[in-house]
Amino acid sequence: MAITKAKKEDILSRLESIKKDSDSIVFVNFKGVTVKETTVMRRAMLEAGVGYFVAKKTLMKRAFGEAFEGEMPELDGEIAVAYSTDAIAPAQTVKEFAKKYKDAIAIAGGIFQGVFKDKDEMTEIASIPSLQILRGMFVNIINSPIQGLVVGLDAIADKKSA
Repeated sequence: MAITKAKKEDILSRLESIKKDSDSIVFVNFKGVTVKETTVMRRAMLEAGVGYFVAKKTLMKRAFGEAFEGEMPELDGEIAVAYSTDAIAPAQTVKEFAKKYKDAIAIAGGIFQGVFKDKDEMTEIASIPSLQILRGMFVNIINSPIQGLVVGLDAIADKKSA
């Protein structure tokens, strides 16, 4: 179905604002997703601070094509964009739903910190733990030697008192 020129301009302006305001953009390949599944996915993404927008591939190529480094990944099938100011959240949420809806949703590539990434690179980025988990891991690493020292000193104190 043909889109009017005014509607195309609205979509292009929305894609331009997504391009400016987002740290990470994930191209989502979706096929055979029901309206109910899409609604559930959109709500979960909204709660995670991730936007989801469906547009024509030609308009996406026009908006994103020359703006970033590298080569734009091949966009086959029906494509949407998931975007956020959080650099990892879009890829993580799409990966989560790709596991849930096996053949219906997949990562097709994306843009991470101003560089085009292919499907495999975006999937790797999606495997990075969230910032809170990384901070917890860091605190645990710092705390581990201190814990070992305390256990050692406690053992020495028990040995001397016995």
